[in-house]
Amino acid sequence: MITEPKPQTFIAADMLGPFRSRRLVVVCVILVLALAPGHLGSLTRGLMVDAYVQVSAFVAATLLLFYGAERVFRFDIGSALKNTRGLQVPLAALLGATPGCGGAVVVVAAYSSGNVRFGAVVATLTATMGDAAFLLIATRPDAALVVVPLSLTVGVIAGWLVDRFNRIDLTPDTSRHCEIAPVIGPTRWQDYAYVFIAAPGLAIGITQITGTDIFAIYSTNLIFAVALAGSFLGLYIWSTSPLKAMTNIADHPLIRMAEETSFISVWVIGAYLAYAYAEAFIGLDLKTAFGSVGSLLPLIGVLVGFIPGCGPQVLVATLYVNGVVPFAALIGNAISNDGDALFPAIALNPRAAIVATIYSAIPALVVGYGFYILAPGFMN
Repeated sequence: MITEPKPQTFIAADMLGPFRSRRLVVVCVILVLALAPGHLGSLTRGLMVDAYVQVSAFVAATLLLFYGAERVFRFDIGSALKNTRGLQVPLAALLGATPGCGGAVVVVAAYSSGNVRFGAVVATLTATMGDAAFLLIATRPDAALVVVPLSLTVGVIAGWLVDRFNRIDLTPDTSRHCEIAPVIGPTRWQDYAYVFIAAPGLAIGITQITGTDIFAIYSTNLIFAVALAGSFLGLYIWSTSPLKAMTNIADHPLIRMAEETSFISVWVIGAYLAYAYAEAFIGLDLKTAFGSVGSLLPLIGVLVGFIPGCGPQVLVATLYVNGVVPFAALIGNAISNDGDALFPAIALNPRAAIVATIYSAIPALVVGYGFYILAPGFMN
């Protein structure tokens, strides 16, 4: 008897136990570091405050706005892309350029359903910067104003060229469906608590962006209380979550905001701590170390972009923000990296995922080395 194929679940239920255990270990390590006496503890707490005020609060506001609008208007992006034809590639690139990985994952899922051409996949994967875009927008908005439009433009051009010249048969198996994650269910206490804490965190973050000394406006105790409460609540949500990164569109916007912001925040905290610890305790001068490889920096940025997920890309953005790597390495990484969208792409069509990654690497190398050779000091 022939049975109907079951939808592919992106996260297997039997993997959740060990997966959560590993996350709990990470949370315990961060907690010990934050509570440590002396310079180690104060440095860790200060970095967690910076990560929350500079990034997490803005991510929460952006995701809540995005997912709230998606819920209100109930717009089926996959079907809409199928009917756009000539605008399919630009719209796919625009979705990819949206901060985070949601837009790119939607396009990958639409490709697996036969709603978009392969050029749209290349466009969205080329244009996306993943979760690293949130960090860049929050800390270097001037650089983000260059990276995001440039990645979008390169994505559109790459997508059109692929649709025109690609001769590799990458027809998707439309019998397989992409179920990004299991539905979590009703809104939980932690979802309400997260948005409650994020509101004052956003106010503090906006104040800091204006160049004002936040400690002169708000009390130090208030800033640390809000930021650390938000950070540790995010760590709790992340460590108990059944998800790897993306949420299911069926979940409430508050759940999706809390889950995905927590995921992004852990990587940001990790990147901040790794950079600061390397300098403070190991004595590693990262700027000198990376400066010694010189012309390989754009290539390194592109190669790091091959790694699935957003964590390595957040680290590259962190190194750029701290002046360790040049803009050429950042833009090369931004164009080559596919963020979390590469996970479902590999699961649904590994061959298409590999080809799309290779195609996106070509413009990444061209643009990255273009800035390195022609404008070495640009945005540094």
